Amino acid sequence: MGTTQLEPVPEPKYWHLKTVLTDALDSEFAVGEILPNERELAARFGVARATLRQALEQLELEGRLQRRRGVGTTVAPPRVGVAVGDTGQTWPGTETWEPVDNVAAVPPAAVARLLDTAPDEVAHTVRRIRRSHGQPVAAELLYVPARSVPGLTGIDVPTGPARARLVLRELQRLPLEGQDQSVELGSARADDAKELDRLPGAPVLLVTTRYIAAGRTAAVAVATYRADTCRLTFGDAGVQLLAG
Repeated sequence: MGTTQLEPVPEPKYWHLKTVLTDALDSEFAVGEILPNERELAARFGVARATLRQALEQLELEGRLQRRRGVGTTVAPPRVGVAVGDTGQTWPGTETWEPVDNVAAVPPAAVARLLDTAPDEVAHTVRRIRRSHGQPVAAELLYVPARSVPGLTGIDVPTGPARARLVLRELQRLPLEGQDQSVELGSARADDAKELDRLPGAPVLLVTTRYIAAGRTAAVAVATYRADTCRLTFGDAGVQLLAG
């Protein structure tokens, strides 16, 4: 691998290096490929390792790179669009999300208020995962009160992906009247961090969706997106969350 010397420029050196690295990522590396170590990269571009680290950190913030524990720095997959806003009214399905499990549990207080259920009332809790290029980019908990899926009463599949699919199927029998969503910045909880291959406390985007049927809340989904693989855009169609 040859040496590439950076030309003097008025902008910060790490920022110019970021641009050069971006070109290299587009032309020399494939998605998921591991980058050479810092010593090799610093030698190639003729910069100090501190300057290189600044450029790499900026590319990670922009979602071009991912630092994976036990693996190294890899090229991030391209981002795909997820509509957030009034861009469509549909029940949660399995097209882009993989059902992982379903348990009966009491929802968090904030979710119980949205569902208008008693503080100690148990709900079907479906856990789903979204992947891009084989890597997890989002995890979701879908809370469904028993009143929304009465047909599940006599079905003997207590937990697991099969039960999760049954809950989703029964929920889709209701006529969906509308949905609303909110987005906020948060920190990854321990269980979400493990599932998303991040450290606990890592920045995430929390997307809460309330599904309405028969004049009341039928279900609430709380999706946790890795902040390093998504961004928000605004347009005529509403807010869109782009996730890798």
